[in-house]
Amino acid sequence: MTSSGTVRTGTAGWVYEPWRGTFFPEGLVQKKELAYATSRLTSIEINATFRANQKPASFKRWAGETPAGFQFSVKGPQLVTHIKRLKNCAEPLANFFASGPLAMGDRLGPFVWQLPPNLAYDAESFAAFLDLLPKDIDAYLALAGKADGVKQEPFLDATGVGTIRHAIEPRHSSFDTPAVADLLARHNVARVIADTVENPSRDLTADFAYCRLQGPARPDAAGYAEADIKDWAATMGAWRDAGHDVFAYFVHEDKLHAPANAIALRQALGIKLPND
Repeated sequence: MTSSGTVRTGTAGWVYEPWRGTFFPEGLVQKKELAYATSRLTSIEINATFRANQKPASFKRWAGETPAGFQFSVKGPQLVTHIKRLKNCAEPLANFFASGPLAMGDRLGPFVWQLPPNLAYDAESFAAFLDLLPKDIDAYLALAGKADGVKQEPFLDATGVGTIRHAIEPRHSSFDTPAVADLLARHNVARVIADTVENPSRDLTADFAYCRLQGPARPDAAGYAEADIKDWAATMGAWRDAGHDVFAYFVHEDKLHAPANAIALRQALGIKLPND
């Protein structure tokens, strides 16, 4: 009998001025915003790692402000995706993995790699990149141990860390081929589900689902309505019941309502937290 997976819902990032006085209570000091957010959401995508590698102390501090069962996903650096464009990136990958994500322990969820919209599919470089991504702790430590040209010692303490997972978000239409789906499936890398008019697919390429919900996927949509939330709850509930873990983030332009949407989706899935 297949055991059920776990669904986690949240947002991309947590530091947004429009949330102050809407999602965050009036007067809540900024240093307490993460703890407040993680008492109501069950996952958050860390975006600071896209701009620059962070320090182990930062990862450890963020993890320390979360309740049991919470997980962060970690966005891969733009040096790899946008500057190197997936080519000749073994060293920056090693430096990134050595920078401290492991310090989050069991709060570490998937890594997500968002490709630039103008990066077209190149079979050779894409396959080479997927080959480089570590899929387990041993491979992670082996790659991170090759970090070079960094100011601090590689952080290689994997205490508490579970499964190493990766999701990737291609944003060029040339990736919309069975060959890409087959390659991702062979590596157990999740193709990000975007829920947009251009990319409405809900097909899974891995043993977990990673959703960066930017729709809904209809031309007239102004944001996620109650019916949209119920529809996604039904889809994700089926994935969960089939044994898939699900990470779902509301990252559309309507950032003001992203926390409320994430909470509504969680509740529609029957997931209750102490603050409900």
